[in-house]
Amino acid sequence: MHVDYNLIGTRIKSARKAVGMTQENLAERLDVSIGYISQVERGITKISLDLLAEISDILNRDISFFVCGTNFSSDKYMEQELIREYSNLSYKNKRLVFRIIGLLEENDRAND
Repeated sequence: MHVDYNLIGTRIKSARKAVGMTQENLAERLDVSIGYISQVERGITKISLDLLAEISDILNRDISFFVCGTNFSSDKYMEQELIREYSNLSYKNKRLVFRIIGLLEENDRAND
């Protein structure tokens, strides 16, 4: 299995920003340098499993989120991922999502 450190770093950055934490805050909590956090988030430095576990605790995410992109430990991981993705959308695109959901609901009703 190939480990995509760029993607792991991107997910760490996204989760860190979602909780309003700076690289400096995270570095302090982990007792590492800001430069190290920057390198991890850009996929330059390979992160250890122990440090990834600490980050998952600090950012309140299951470690599977960083490795696989989903939180498999939760029965509702798809909903969590949809909420996360939705929260990153512009207002215009959020409105579009609502319209799409409405169309899907109409389609379900028509097929019942």
